[in-house]
Amino acid sequence: MSSSHPKPPCQTSAPESQVKRLLLIDDHPIMRHGLAQLIRSEPGLDVCAEAGNAKDGLAALDQHKPDLVVIDLTLPDKNGLELLKDIQAMHPGTLCLVLSMHDEDMYGERALRAGARGYVMKEVAADHLVTAVRKVLSGGIYVSDAMASRMLEQVTGQRTRQSGGLDTLTDRELEVLEMIGQGVATKNIAAKLCISARTVEAHRAHIKEKLGITEGAALARYAMQWVEQRGGL
Repeated sequence: MSSSHPKPPCQTSAPESQVKRLLLIDDHPIMRHGLAQLIRSEPGLDVCAEAGNAKDGLAALDQHKPDLVVIDLTLPDKNGLELLKDIQAMHPGTLCLVLSMHDEDMYGERALRAGARGYVMKEVAADHLVTAVRKVLSGGIYVSDAMASRMLEQVTGQRTRQSGGLDTLTDRELEVLEMIGQGVATKNIAAKLCISARTVEAHRAHIKEKLGITEGAALARYAMQWVEQRGGL
């Protein structure tokens, strides 16, 4: 009778040279941990680094050269849309996938224009993240069926953009509106965005014009209500 032990089950993990390496940039440690576990449980995928802010994320990108970067739009030191633009400027062609709590109606197309190759809302991450990761890694673009339909309707002329409202704001104007809604003072907005207070005031004026708001107090109320409806930042 042989005394050898049974062989362990056959491992299906991909060779190291074929494993795709991901960088996670999200300011919530628990979320990052859960995402890392989910990704590492998939054959051929691994997490090479994690970061809690844009600065550390860019440093990790330089150091690890990941195959894909998964980015949250809400970061403590920089808006995720601006981070996407920075990544594409510094590392052209880097594959990026946005994973965000924010509604894709407002941010999906903006993220794609900024350089992302896909957009997944956190509420459906458990069901769709891996699919999105694999599609982007294979050269595709991942968006929800609803978002894809809206984009096709716009291309074919079956759906037109509204002539006013939040959709008309630029990414920077939307960022300023978010900070106004958080109660951030003009000088502090200027410092955080590295622009002058006069430029912030110009953005405020453009926002009021596009939203049809005439008074500063009314803009502040609008911004606060909007941020509250979205669950804060």
